[in-house]
Amino acid sequence: MAPSKVLAGARVVLPTGTVDEGRVVVDGTRIADTAPPGAEVVELPGHWVVPGFIDIHNHGGGGASFTGGSAEDVLQGVRTHRLHGTTTVVASLVTGDLDVLARQAGMLAELSQQGEIAGVHFEGPFISPCRKGAHDEQLLRDPDPAEVRKLVDAAHGHARMVTLAAELPGGLDSVRLLAEHGVIAAVGHTDATYEQTVRAVDAGATVATHLFNAMPPLGHRAPGPIAALLEDERVTVELINDGTHLHPAALQLAFHHKGAGRVAFITDAMDAAGFGDGRYMLGPMAVEVSDGVARLVEGGSIAGSTLTLDRAFKRAVTVDGLSVEDAVAALSVTPARLLGLSDRIGSLEPGKDADLVVLDAEFEVAGVMRHGEWVVEPGKG
Repeated sequence: MAPSKVLAGARVVLPTGTVDEGRVVVDGTRIADTAPPGAEVVELPGHWVVPGFIDIHNHGGGGASFTGGSAEDVLQGVRTHRLHGTTTVVASLVTGDLDVLARQAGMLAELSQQGEIAGVHFEGPFISPCRKGAHDEQLLRDPDPAEVRKLVDAAHGHARMVTLAAELPGGLDSVRLLAEHGVIAAVGHTDATYEQTVRAVDAGATVATHLFNAMPPLGHRAPGPIAALLEDERVTVELINDGTHLHPAALQLAFHHKGAGRVAFITDAMDAAGFGDGRYMLGPMAVEVSDGVARLVEGGSIAGSTLTLDRAFKRAVTVDGLSVEDAVAALSVTPARLLGLSDRIGSLEPGKDADLVVLDAEFEVAGVMRHGEWVVEPGKG
């Protein structure tokens, strides 16, 4: 076990607010109230210490895919995102053959059991062909509750979320099924009307998958899903804050209506995150990444992102004008609540996992700690 540590002299973001020249005590794998004798003191003047970032929607990184890769590929992607401050990640799958998805979910469930990931997210195949984005239309299907249940069961208790178009046949029954089994039903890749979206939320949907993207735009006569998802306090909205998926005004609109407690920044990252431009596969779809933007080779649709959450944090504070505390809420506090893990992660409180990120004055990653161990050690990154 690593020696106990005291991180001292930084601006520390706590649930009660930011403390200048604060202290975080790490004893073993947990945050502690007081430092034991002989604890190592790590001086961090001019830095911030914030909770580890939590990504609830991520398809891969470091050149590796969660969708079609091996267990080692998944770990490579997870390690890449940890270097950028993401200490908890949910592995997202894209549309595919049901049996293939079930097999991949089984492998991901083992990694979840081992604590490497925080569960499985099925983004498709139960989505609208009208808003398919970077999903293979030939493999899309209506959300038959029996088939939804098959995928949930394949994850052996580690299914966290299913994105679906609730307006399709079987959609509302599938939302109810997911809610009954403690799995998040997320509205996304949908062509639903305002009224259909309201019914989905009433049936138990609680998340908007990458709000604004892969859904009808907000209209003054046909407000569509965006208005319904923004106005309902039961719904938390995902946002991809990479400067490509959203205009800053759209992000501000979401924060104005939802508040930081109902916004979760995600990456929707694919293999190229933390890796570089080039040709990749997202499920069965070929993707070209150029200047950090991923698009389908055929058709040109945006195909996920190359975002890492440290960049989302920095952009939120330096470009979008959010407070550091609101950025922490969107990257840590809110996703921890969504996953039902607030008792373990999401904030810097005694008894919780010692998952944290050290940021310098320019909000660049200077250190990352997971379970009390440095992934990136300050001064040695």
